[in-house]
Amino acid sequence: MDTLWASVLWGAVGSGFFIYGKKQDKTVPLIGGLVMIGSTYFCETALVMSVVGVAVTAGIWWLTKRGVGEE
Repeated sequence: MDTLWASVLWGAVGSGFFIYGKKQDKTVPLIGGLVMIGSTYFCETALVMSVVGVAVTAGIWWLTKRGVGEE
């Protein structure tokens, strides 16, 4: 049951990043959102899924602060 809730949570966060990246024409959140959505399919436990979700979120934040992917 925990895996289901983690999947819903990180899938929603990933969808938010994807939609934001698409509307703002920013590649880092767009690709990060796709990676986060895809990771929910391949992670088997809620803990692994949460670690991957936090890592991808931190990566998106870090790359955005560095100005990577801005046109």
